[in-house]
Amino acid sequence: MSTNRNRPLTLLSLGHACVDVYQGAVAALVPFFVSERAYTYAAASGIVLAASLLSSVVQPLFGALTDRWPMPWLLPLSALTGGAGVALCGVGGSYALTLAAVAVSGIGVAAYHPEAARAARAASGSGNTGMGWFSLGGNVGFAAAPLLVAAVVATGGLRASPLLVVPALVGAALCAAAVRSSRDGAGTARKAKSSGTDDWPSFLRLTGAIVCRSIVFVGLSAFISLYVRQRTGGGEAAGTAALFVLYGGGALGTVVGGRLADRYGRVAVVRRSYVVTVLAVAGVVLVPGPSVFLFVALASAGLYVPFALHVTLGQDYLPRRVGTASGVTLGLTVSVGGLATPGIGALADATSLQTALLPLIALPALGRLLLSGLREPAAPTQAPVAPRRPATQV
Repeated sequence: MSTNRNRPLTLLSLGHACVDVYQGAVAALVPFFVSERAYTYAAASGIVLAASLLSSVVQPLFGALTDRWPMPWLLPLSALTGGAGVALCGVGGSYALTLAAVAVSGIGVAAYHPEAARAARAASGSGNTGMGWFSLGGNVGFAAAPLLVAAVVATGGLRASPLLVVPALVGAALCAAAVRSSRDGAGTARKAKSSGTDDWPSFLRLTGAIVCRSIVFVGLSAFISLYVRQRTGGGEAAGTAALFVLYGGGALGTVVGGRLADRYGRVAVVRRSYVVTVLAVAGVVLVPGPSVFLFVALASAGLYVPFALHVTLGQDYLPRRVGTASGVTLGLTVSVGGLATPGIGALADATSLQTALLPLIALPALGRLLLSGLREPAAPTQAPVAPRRPATQV
């Protein structure tokens, strides 16, 4: 891959990190809402729901729109919107305004991902490693979120949340640079027509498996910090460390997943990852003491190794609707996990947090069953694009 072609992918990966800070920041803010505003588990999980709900609804819509029209301008705009919502969520004490602010952030994140995933796939070619690097950027953003939130909110309280807008400003600049670089370089992939037949049955089974993965991931994200505090007695630092381990494993998992898929095939790697996740989540919920951190790390690997592979599999199952596939696999199914968090929170209020997390053990097993029988799709081929004629000399 030439330097010019690497540049858009690098910029997109860095921009992805800045945007996905705001997906991780909402869960990282939950303990502070509980401690500063005395929210119940159910109320706090409602904030995660607000960030996910509108995103769940509108992300496939944005994906369908990008299938019809080029929307590169959406990348910097959505980065700013995602950051603005989180930055405002700590201003004032109104629960309704907090919900509205994180909902705005969810819309921004939803608008970003389908167009960004399409652009990243075009820049990375047919291999899995390039898409893994793009996903790595998002996972680094997730991992940085609890550290960033702790640095800002632990020192200045929730009223310091406007400082959290800084990554959005950087991300918008990076996305704008990626758009310019794609235009100046070989950015003609969007003009090419993908050939192939959409395999909806396989895509829907994959989607069901990703929903199972999403509920586990978002459920752990929302409550692992509080749960580890209870299990270890380590206080706020232990909870932040557990959330960082959960997110930080993605930095390695997505790149490793791409390399494993290039060697063994995407479907095989995804299936085995779901099996690992069953064992890891069981360890997180049931094993006492500091060893919980080891199982959090193992759960992170099981959840993140298939992350980028989900996206490319979905795109290849629907080669004529890449934007729609990206909106579902990278957005809708991830956001759907937030819809289950109020139920987990309500069960925790009625029983205990450990009891509420027990159902998360079964979901990766269900996802593995849905993946049974799936075949490796062929990578989409691109129709040749006519070369641009040189300007006529006068």
